[in-house]
Amino acid sequence: MSLLTVHHSTVYRYREPVGLGEHRMMFRPRASHDLRLIRTNLLITPQPAQLRWLHDPFDNSVAVATFEGTTLELRFESTVTLEHFENSLPEYPLEEYARTYPFRYSDEDFPSLSNALAKHYAGESVSPWALQFLDPADTSNTMKILRAMTSGIRRDFTYSRRVEKGVQTPEETLRTRTGSCRDFAVLMIEATRSLGVAARFVSGYIFVPNSSGLAGGGSTHAWVQAYLPGAGWIDFDPTNSIIGNRNLIRVAVAWSPEQVLPLWGTYEGPPEAFVGMDVTVNVTEVDG
Repeated sequence: MSLLTVHHSTVYRYREPVGLGEHRMMFRPRASHDLRLIRTNLLITPQPAQLRWLHDPFDNSVAVATFEGTTLELRFESTVTLEHFENSLPEYPLEEYARTYPFRYSDEDFPSLSNALAKHYAGESVSPWALQFLDPADTSNTMKILRAMTSGIRRDFTYSRRVEKGVQTPEETLRTRTGSCRDFAVLMIEATRSLGVAARFVSGYIFVPNSSGLAGGGSTHAWVQAYLPGAGWIDFDPTNSIIGNRNLIRVAVAWSPEQVLPLWGTYEGPPEAFVGMDVTVNVTEVDG
């Protein structure tokens, strides 16, 4: 078990006073059997006229802020302290029928997983790329395929942190062999789905110990969860070749990245009034 503190800061700056529209935040980690929230604090400047919380269709925690008046700067400061229990197993207890690929989801599971199996991008390159991770034999070990894909992205692609909004298409990531964590996550999700394995997008944070060599620190992080009968949703981080939740702090899950933006909102003013946005994320270990 690790005791971690996550400090997430986002600052918007404007050249002239602007009015602020509604802003929605996904900063609060998802409490679970492997993550327990101890303290949370959300400071917004200027202070919102109203702040409310809701759960979205994926049961993610969303804060919604509305404002009055005008401002030259909008600042969000989220600080969370949590207990993180590592759930990374050498062998996951898959159901017998799901241990070898291909397999078919049960009639009970399939309706809930239909959106996690549907491809979201056009293109013809992803499926052939995914097939390289299967053994030449008629059947392959399911976990071995996903482990190979996770490590293959880490080995064969170059990580590049991007501040631009949105994600690359899987086709673009395959062509350039470079991308951010969210680009790698989208590629792996689409490849996993092309093999008939349910997958979803995860947004959160990563703890990067000194000299660990892990990428994705200093900002929000993204990875993949695949659903395997018997083990449930398993974390796969292709940016760092991590299997399981080691160093990963889940905040939100969804079928696609645009459904789990950490922060989004509007302002009232001319487009040229916007100067820029600064985002910093620090995840530190607390001495027990």
